[in-house]
Amino acid sequence: MRYRQPVPHWRPWRSAVSPKHRGRRPGLAAGYLTGAVGSAGVVAAAVVDSPALLLLAMFVYGAGMATNLQARYAGADLATPTRRARAVSTVLVATTLGGMVGPNLAALTSGLTEALGIPRLAGPFVLAGCAYAMATLILTVWLRPDPLLLARTEEAPPAVEGHGSGVLFGTLVMAVTQLIMVAIMTMTPVHMHDHGHDTAASGFVIAIHIGAMYLPSPLTGWLVDRHGPRTIAAASGLILLLSGVVAATAPIDSIAQYTVALGLLGLGWNFGLVAGTAIITDAAPLATRAKVQGTVDVSIAIAGAAGGMASGLVVTAASYPFLAISGGILALAVVPAAVAAARKG
Repeated sequence: MRYRQPVPHWRPWRSAVSPKHRGRRPGLAAGYLTGAVGSAGVVAAAVVDSPALLLLAMFVYGAGMATNLQARYAGADLATPTRRARAVSTVLVATTLGGMVGPNLAALTSGLTEALGIPRLAGPFVLAGCAYAMATLILTVWLRPDPLLLARTEEAPPAVEGHGSGVLFGTLVMAVTQLIMVAIMTMTPVHMHDHGHDTAASGFVIAIHIGAMYLPSPLTGWLVDRHGPRTIAAASGLILLLSGVVAATAPIDSIAQYTVALGLLGLGWNFGLVAGTAIITDAAPLATRAKVQGTVDVSIAIAGAAGGMASGLVVTAASYPFLAISGGILALAVVPAAVAAARKG
């Protein structure tokens, strides 16, 4: 009689820890650790005065910032569909709090690093490196059970037809809003400086813009959960159009109108990010969700880089008002896409 090895009972956690299915914890921890290494590289570049090392280190440092963006998906893994957007918004608000506290701590860190013989301007990167290292430790030790693996152990919902179109629509929403936001945000301080505004004025406008990007997140999450992500995605396109019109028609000496324009720009981006994230999370199958989300964020990063590079060319060839109004018109592409997605859904 041939001996047969007993077939083990299937256990979700065994399947999930295969190299392709390790969950959120290792990926996020590795991203933050890479950010910490990049921070150390920036400090080293400042100490030895090496521009080449600085460029390489900044490239590595960017992994930490990309991980910050990926963390919002972890907040939605275990949330029910009716509260998913609010879970995403909680992560975004935490990002805002870090952005508000960080600069104050950075000033203290700069003084300390200068006393240790490290260039003063490298102080914030010392702080960033410590924060990334702490995040790595916290995720490795305390993010248990892993939210994505735990979600996979639950009974999977039936496959939804057209989930691929949902992913495409969510990607479109976030990529378009990112491109427009980066393009207009990048050139607004330059435009203001060219017309006699000082750094304090442009800094105030950008501060309002950044606040509008993140602070409305709880309200945005509630709106998405209540009215649906497609409706809020369409609203993001309309808000970005209004932002472009306000920026394009702003008198040269009107700081107030630039402030309103950049505030609307941040709000439109926030609507697009929260709605798009909810759409992607709903549409991506659990088995490939993390891979899909990572690919989507690469697309967002490419769109942002394209917006930043193209914005200067557009302003040089035409004007800042042309850039602003063109960005607003481009944002309208989200509206018919949202209508079409709603009809398919």
